[in-house]
Amino acid sequence: MSEDPPGSMQRHRAGASRHPNGSGIDGISKQIIEQLQQDGRRSYAAIGKAVGLSEAAVRQRVQRLLETGIMQIVGVTDPLMLGFSRQAMIAIKCEGDLEKVADHLADMDEIDYVVITAGSFDILVELVCESDDQMLEMLNRIRSVPTVTSTESFVYLKLRKQTYSWGTR
Repeated sequence: MSEDPPGSMQRHRAGASRHPNGSGIDGISKQIIEQLQQDGRRSYAAIGKAVGLSEAAVRQRVQRLLETGIMQIVGVTDPLMLGFSRQAMIAIKCEGDLEKVADHLADMDEIDYVVITAGSFDILVELVCESDDQMLEMLNRIRSVPTVTSTESFVYLKLRKQTYSWGTR
């Protein structure tokens, strides 16, 4: 009798099938995600009706999606209406271990987005600040991170589109 690899029983219990893109979720879970992307406060009963599952089954699947980090349910705010008048994307060039630098930047509360990139820049971060003074302070903090060699700032003037409804394709 062969031994299952670690976590395989959990995957079988979860009803997850490995999708070609590596997501590890099936079509029903994708439909649940799409329902929540349309309305994050949609009830489990309403989702169940739309996807053909019971309320309890939807609740279990949502819990698994949250626990595995595949999905988060959050309240998205308008930073301007909360007093954050300055936002910018900062492109960073650095030397050495990019993941170490990215982790260091991710620990800064004012940075809400960190991505390691390919191309002209090594890392992109998004800043949400209350003022130009705070933005300058953050730029100085970023530039003082060991191995950061240069930055380029892209200050947001007007947000035209921001969506989280790309679905699960």
